[in-house]
Amino acid sequence: MDNSTIFQERITAVRQKLAEWKVDGVLIASPTNRRWLSGFTGSNGQLLVTADKALIATDFRYFTQATREAPNFTLFKHQRTLAETRQFLAEAGVQRVGVEAKYTTLDQMEELKQVENITWVRLPQTVEPLRMIKTAVEIETIQKACAIVDDVMARVPEIAEVGLTEYEVAWELEKALRQAGAEALAFDIIVSTGPNSPLPHHHPGGRRLQAGDALIVDMGAQVAGYKSDLTRSFYLGEKASVRYFEIYHLVLRAQTAVFEQAKPGMNLKEVDAIARDVFERAGHGEHFGHGLGHGLGLDIHEDPFFSPRASEEDTVEVGMVVTIEPGCYLPEGIGIRLEETALMTENGLVPLTHCPKEPNIP
Repeated sequence: MDNSTIFQERITAVRQKLAEWKVDGVLIASPTNRRWLSGFTGSNGQLLVTADKALIATDFRYFTQATREAPNFTLFKHQRTLAETRQFLAEAGVQRVGVEAKYTTLDQMEELKQVENITWVRLPQTVEPLRMIKTAVEIETIQKACAIVDDVMARVPEIAEVGLTEYEVAWELEKALRQAGAEALAFDIIVSTGPNSPLPHHHPGGRRLQAGDALIVDMGAQVAGYKSDLTRSFYLGEKASVRYFEIYHLVLRAQTAVFEQAKPGMNLKEVDAIARDVFERAGHGEHFGHGLGHGLGLDIHEDPFFSPRASEEDTVEVGMVVTIEPGCYLPEGIGIRLEETALMTENGLVPLTHCPKEPNIP
């Protein structure tokens, strides 16, 4: 299936939602949703999809790019003036238009309200639910991103030398990801050591790696816009402490239980509970304070989200790409997280990342 056909199918799927949203058209401005629906990667642009039109409005910088990347859309040249916005909407022939509530700022909404004869409809979600089930092409692209991060994560024992700072380790890993074929980082690399390891989203700093440190590395690669996400935990020194291995294997048991038990159709809260119950039984429930994982694709964090606060109606389905990342963070200076990018299949979760779990860095 060529790209034009893929994007036309996505436009059709959005058109089938217009009646449900009770609108004549929908305005898509968020960069990720815009890219998913059209293929356009520029930093400025809006899509307007109606029952019979698909328009893309952008400024001079992107006229040619939009024509090339989004051939399913008719180009409307827009230099960001209110008069052009009026003309853009008039050309579409719409009266009720849905807007992305999560991405439209108050200033933008005030400007839109100045357009006469348009009723604006707040939409909490637009194409996000459609993005959750990945196509074969999307899965293949994510697998390429996973292969890159697998390769680089396997080099951490060579890169993470005692005496280097967290920042220096992160920089070496960033260079390695680029050299391995990543077009960009999926997100800022996390390198946390020693007393910083219990901080789940620690920003690498000037602390130098020391023998006896717990070390967490969390990173991802981006390929054609799609992300991978992988975390491994390590111990710097000849032999990890008994306490470290106790917690490490607890986290590993929690992750393994999810891969063994999670099935399509399960409630997101139920999947999260598989891992959470392992920690609770071991007396460490309070030390696993974040959700089990999240969907990923063009965004590093996207629906679905495994969490004890997930809705009872939200389930994990075949074709979703998610992360499974239980962690345990102790105030005594031991933080451990293990994460895989995984695909939900008819038979359960299948990991797309495969870097070995070898915690010791002698």
